[in-house]
Amino acid sequence: MTDDYLARIGKLIRDARQHRGWTQLQLAEALHTSQSAVHRIERGNQNISLEMIARIGEALDSEIVSLGYSGPMHLRVVGGRRLSGSIDVKTSKNACVALLCASLLNSGRTVLRRVARIEEVYRLLEVLNSIGVRTRWINEGADLEIVPPADLDLDGIDTEAARRTRSIIMFLGPLVHRADRFKIPYAGGCDLGTRTVEPHMTALRRFGLAITATEGTYLAEVDRSIVPDRPIVLTERGDTVTENALLAAARHPGVTVIRNASSNYMVQDLCFFLEQLGVRVEGVGTTTLTVHGVADIDRDVDYSPSEDPVEAMSLIAAAVVTESELTIRRAPVEFLEIELAVLEGMGLDFSLTPEYPADNGRTRLTDLTVRPSKLEAPIDKIHPMPFPGLNIDNVPFFAAIAASAMGSTLIHDWVYDNRAIYLTDLNRLGGRLQLLDPHRVLVEGPTRWRAAEMMCPPALRPAVVVLLAMLAADGTSVLRNVYVINRGYEDLAERLNSVGAQIEIFRDI
Repeated sequence: MTDDYLARIGKLIRDARQHRGWTQLQLAEALHTSQSAVHRIERGNQNISLEMIARIGEALDSEIVSLGYSGPMHLRVVGGRRLSGSIDVKTSKNACVALLCASLLNSGRTVLRRVARIEEVYRLLEVLNSIGVRTRWINEGADLEIVPPADLDLDGIDTEAARRTRSIIMFLGPLVHRADRFKIPYAGGCDLGTRTVEPHMTALRRFGLAITATEGTYLAEVDRSIVPDRPIVLTERGDTVTENALLAAARHPGVTVIRNASSNYMVQDLCFFLEQLGVRVEGVGTTTLTVHGVADIDRDVDYSPSEDPVEAMSLIAAAVVTESELTIRRAPVEFLEIELAVLEGMGLDFSLTPEYPADNGRTRLTDLTVRPSKLEAPIDKIHPMPFPGLNIDNVPFFAAIAASAMGSTLIHDWVYDNRAIYLTDLNRLGGRLQLLDPHRVLVEGPTRWRAAEMMCPPALRPAVVVLLAMLAADGTSVLRNVYVINRGYEDLAERLNSVGAQIEIFRDI
């Protein structure tokens, strides 16, 4: 590039950074580079690649500097390769987003260790920044520091970012204690059919929250005279519903009992974090939680969320469909025990190391080695249940696994309205899946996978399942518009490449 172009690009980058309210150091940390390098780029004194311009554009969420590409990200997959070696499980997506919402409870400084650098987290950070919360990546981008303002600017909320994440619904619980009136946009995220917010409202009404739904917005009003006077019984044992109730109970100065609560991994991580804030939670890991709330929380806390069992299941499925020997390190085994029992019944050959604690000191981890196996279809159907049952988000991976097994497997995904429909995208890659109704799929195996070019399904887990099948298919496949995968997985293509996959990231230029 000429010096003139470098100077013009540098000015665009500087203007976009200042518009975002970032310092040069904050941009440097987001890019994993030095402040001096950012300074040189902005002055036009640094040669800069198209890839770096694209990275800066993504970091600043600015179309002005998205000059290195146009359009979405795609993956080109050369399949039929065996994986080998070992791969670490990243921290939990769902725990990280819950903890970001929980940081609104605290007036002090919150540091979260090894936060998943995924699109869902980025969208929540954009929302937090827009209401005045200061966030920055520290320790060479590994950890996240969160410092709230004395008063939140709720009128300044980034509506576009909020609508691109389902997690925005979990702002309701902490905001009950921060404002008497506020509004948040409708939740977005995956296309998984209609997901009612009524269970959230049922729980939060007990804290005086009243919601009026208008076009695209929830208008919230809080009546401080209403407080829980008896146990809150959740009408749905959902993860985010339980988290919202916990977030509201955390700063209610009294004892709140939550029944029919989820005891899933992200709920447990949230409970452990609340304990660091001085909120005592009894019954962690059970369906009855007793919360001893405190009216004001002002603590400097440092917390390490645990690893993601759904990502661990993704990697197990990758090993199965590619007939590979692969070690998945730091797998949260207590949230995979039913899945592993089902796989063992299907004939999977695997071994586990002795258990060891996660960085939060509470979650049990193991290193899991999967070996090539001849699988048989399970006798019973595959269906999810609340923890400690088979995880709802792990059900789609059994579609690819069942397609690799001998016989017929019935998958009953009863939770979501239409996620099972997206599993039939595997038929484009040689699968034999028959949709019985919007919730049930019959899978015939084994499958001779074949390469194909296709659009990414709009739901996170089915999208990853398609990618895994492409890994197993001889030839070159293309998966277009993989934003939904980036919502939940950090550098998945690069990490799979580190154990023998051949995946190229590209964009339409």
